[in-house]
Amino acid sequence: MSGQTILIVDADTASLKYLARMLQEQGYSVLGAGLGKEGLINVWRDRPDLIIFDPILKDISAEEFVQKIRHDPRSANVPILAFSGDASPEKKNVCLQAGCNHFVAKSGEAVATLPGVISGLLEKKQAQVDVGKKQEEVKEGGFLIVFLSAKGGTGTSSLCANYAMTLHNNKPEADVVVMDLVLPIGSIAHIVGYDGDVDLVSVSEMLLSETTGKYFHDHLPEMEEWGFQLLRGANDPERANNLQVNRIPEILKALQTAYDYVVIDLGRSLSRISMPIIQKADLLVLTVSTDQSTITLTKEVWDYLQTKGIESKKIFAILNRAVGLEGLTKAEAEEIIGLPIQTVIPYMGSNFALANNLNQPIITKYPEDTTAIVLKDTANNMINLANKLRSR
Repeated sequence: MSGQTILIVDADTASLKYLARMLQEQGYSVLGAGLGKEGLINVWRDRPDLIIFDPILKDISAEEFVQKIRHDPRSANVPILAFSGDASPEKKNVCLQAGCNHFVAKSGEAVATLPGVISGLLEKKQAQVDVGKKQEEVKEGGFLIVFLSAKGGTGTSSLCANYAMTLHNNKPEADVVVMDLVLPIGSIAHIVGYDGDVDLVSVSEMLLSETTGKYFHDHLPEMEEWGFQLLRGANDPERANNLQVNRIPEILKALQTAYDYVVIDLGRSLSRISMPIIQKADLLVLTVSTDQSTITLTKEVWDYLQTKGIESKKIFAILNRAVGLEGLTKAEAEEIIGLPIQTVIPYMGSNFALANNLNQPIITKYPEDTTAIVLKDTANNMINLANKLRSR
C-alpha cells in the first residue's frame, strides 16, 4: 500500500471524508474532489493509482467522466471503482459499460468489503505494469506489426497485405515479410496471387538449424508487385493439422533477424498461439467494421487484451467501411470500444474486391482513389508510432 494514491470523487462531502479517513488509516495517500471536472483535473495532474467515484455527480454524467479517463493515454489504464449511492441495475450497467472496473453499491456491509476490492484492483494493475515493463525491454531485430480483428469479414487480411505493400513503398530500402497466421487456412496468398509450396506448415517441419534468417531471406517467395516476401499459411485445413505450433516462436525470431518489418495477419485469432505474439508486438493494428456486433465484440477483445497487459498506446485502430456507408460513425465506435480510431478507410464499392481478385494492391490498381492516399498516410503513421514506442 505504501506510496499508492487513491482519488475519491464524491459530491457527498460526508461520504468523501469518511472514505478518505478509512483509506488513510490503511496507509493510502488520498485525494478528494466534489465535482467530476475537478476530479478529472486531479486524474491528469496527480496520476492516482486508483479512482473511486460516486456516479451521481452534479456537473458531468458518469459515462462522460469515465470515458474521458479511458480515452486519455495518461489515465487509460487507471482502475476505476464506482461506489454508488444508486444501487439500481441500470446504474451499474451504465458504469461498467462506460469502462469502470468494478461497481459497489453504498451500504454498511459494502464499506467492509471495500479494502479487499481496492487491494485486488491495485494488485491487478501492478501485474499489468510488470508485464508492460517486460514488453518495453529493449527489443532486437525487425519491427513486429500484428493485424487482428474481433470478427471475420472486416477486411483484415486485405488491409494487412495492402499496408505491408504501402509500408515498403514508403520505405523502399526496408526488407518486409508478411507471415500469415490465420488458422486453419491462410488468406494472404489468395490476395497476392501465390500458389507455391513454401508455407508455414512446411517450414515448421524443418529442423531449427535449417530455419535461419538467411534461409527465409533466400527462400521465401518474393511478391514483386507487392514489395514483400511471404510466409503463407496452410492451403487446406487437413494440412494445417501438421503445423508444429511449438516452432512458431523460433520462426518468428528468425524472421525478425532477417527483416526490417515483420507483418503478421492473425485474423480473429485469440489463442495460446497468438497471445505471445500479440504481447511481443511493437504495434497492434485492430480492424473494426461499422456494424454494431463487430464493434461490441471489439470492445470485448480490447477489455481482454487489457487484462493481458496490453496498453492502449500500442493499439492502432482502423475503421474499415468494407461493406457500405451504413453503420456506426467513428465517434460512436470510439465511444463503445473505449479506444481512439486513428484511421477510417473509405467505402470503395466493388473496387477493393476487384483489386483482390486481380491480385493487385489498391495503390497500384487505383492510385488516385482516396483510399490509396489514406493507405499511404496511415502506413507512415504506423512506422512513426512503432519507432516512437520502441525508442521509449
